[in-house]
Amino acid sequence: MNLRPLADRVIVKRIESETKTASGIFIPDNAAEKPDQGEVLAVGPGKRNDKGDIAPMNVKVGDRVLFGKYSGQTVKVNGDELLVMKEDDLFAIVEGK
Repeated sequence: MNLRPLADRVIVKRIESETKTASGIFIPDNAAEKPDQGEVLAVGPGKRNDKGDIAPMNVKVGDRVLFGKYSGQTVKVNGDELLVMKEDDLFAIVEGK
């Protein structure tokens, strides 16, 4: 199944956090916080402005983005947990690695 987001929505896959600290301590799954970074997998066409024109999206497929801990709606597709959220829910694009 493929998802094609509508309007100004994006599909994001969370980037998993490390389960081991720098000093070698393992963090159990129930104690680890969900990461607030993800990779954009799909982008909608954009939102219509007051004039009826479609405003282009600021993110593109493959961008690494920051978002709030409780942003978006979780969906499962082919066993993967994905987030569907509006572009406004994104805080920033992470540039560089």
